[in-house]
Amino acid sequence: MRRDDSRLSSRGSSRNEAKAVLNPSERQERAFLVGVEFRTRGRSGKTRSASITSGAQAARDHATSVAGSSSSLPADSPDFSSEESLDELRALATSAGAGIAGEFTQRKDRPDPATLIGKGKLEEIAGAAASVSADVILFDHDLSPSQQRNIERVVHTRVIDRTQLILDIFARHARTREGQLQVELAQLEYMLPRLAGRGVEMSQLGGGIGTRGPGETQLETDRRRIFRRVRHVKQQIENVRRIRAQQRQRRESVPVALVALVGYTNAGKSTLFNALTKANVVASSRMFATLDPTIRGAELPSKRKILFSDTVGFIRHLPHTLVSAFRATLEEVQRATLIMQVSDASSPVSAEQDAQVESVLKELEADKKPRLRVMNKIDLLLPKQRESLRDSDLGENEQTIHVSAAKGIGLSTLLERVDALLEGDRPRRVRLRIPQKEGKMLALLEAGSRIYSRRYEEGLVVLEAEAPASLLRRMREWVVE
Repeated sequence: MRRDDSRLSSRGSSRNEAKAVLNPSERQERAFLVGVEFRTRGRSGKTRSASITSGAQAARDHATSVAGSSSSLPADSPDFSSEESLDELRALATSAGAGIAGEFTQRKDRPDPATLIGKGKLEEIAGAAASVSADVILFDHDLSPSQQRNIERVVHTRVIDRTQLILDIFARHARTREGQLQVELAQLEYMLPRLAGRGVEMSQLGGGIGTRGPGETQLETDRRRIFRRVRHVKQQIENVRRIRAQQRQRRESVPVALVALVGYTNAGKSTLFNALTKANVVASSRMFATLDPTIRGAELPSKRKILFSDTVGFIRHLPHTLVSAFRATLEEVQRATLIMQVSDASSPVSAEQDAQVESVLKELEADKKPRLRVMNKIDLLLPKQRESLRDSDLGENEQTIHVSAAKGIGLSTLLERVDALLEGDRPRRVRLRIPQKEGKMLALLEAGSRIYSRRYEEGLVVLEAEAPASLLRRMREWVVE
């Protein structure tokens, strides 16, 4: 028996929030949010909720085929509830500069192939959106081109799905030429299947007596132009990949490990990156504040030098076009020596977010790399919750550290664990007898090693130190066996 449940609410929007970017204007756009939860039956026959559309599931299936596994997520992995999904859509809309005018949540047995939620519910949404003067309706699902057109015919308001909203946020935050190219490519690939059915502008070129015939249609012209632009952008991104490969080769010629920070958007990666490297990367509570990768050096307790890479945040149902477009950027994750997976310990959906990160890492074929899990933002937990936290050391791929990047809690423990996990350029404890005249070498040893003892005898400095293998190779003639 089919059953529909719906919930409708209206929220006032603040005039002081950022200006809209969905359609730049002098006033902030008012967005009406629509979330849908579909009830499906699992293998056991029990009914379970699934806040995922066929389009989003197709993206997951594609990730599965790339990763070469039977499922992009574990069969028993937790999923977001409709309320949690709507909370995330609200954060996305705010990051895009919109004010929330109202919300609508519906629970259905299965999606309507033509309009996703049914024409009757659409008419109800149209009335609710008009009553709060909404400028745009945001769906927390991927919409097919035909579904988007059918919905717009009923609601008479601009309709944007989840993928288009994320693309818009990426376009807003892209600062470098590389980031702008990658976002443009994703937008063009999203636009192509949505050209058809746009109305009278798709009619044949020309007009009037004697000009009608099998000429090229506006649709064909638009497609040809977009294909041409896609080829141009891909060529430029390929140039970026070549430059990145050259930079990577220069880095890899020196024994310096690369640690890539990955995680759900707004998990605190940039704040942690700044705390570990003393960098000044923009850290914001808004989603996708970081798009362009940043690499900075840091020093471990053993005095080894390493590189940290801050990467773009992942999100539930990350559009595949973005994963493809940002592959040049995400190659840093693929080539990393160690992956530092950052999670928001204060989030009630931390487990669900981790499952989504795992899905993207599988698509990048980086899920088998050594990994250190970092639970961030423990300063936001209650005191009793913080006291119950315990760092774990369950093996190479299951180590967990609890930190607060904002408050500087647990960072020294984190660096020590990173030091222990990295195999390359391992430090070794040795005795050295270095002539006092070798001031340069003594200075290098002082800066790059732990010195446990030092004494002077007959023009020599006798030291006991722990130094990286790369440094000891330069001083092998003075090492005492």
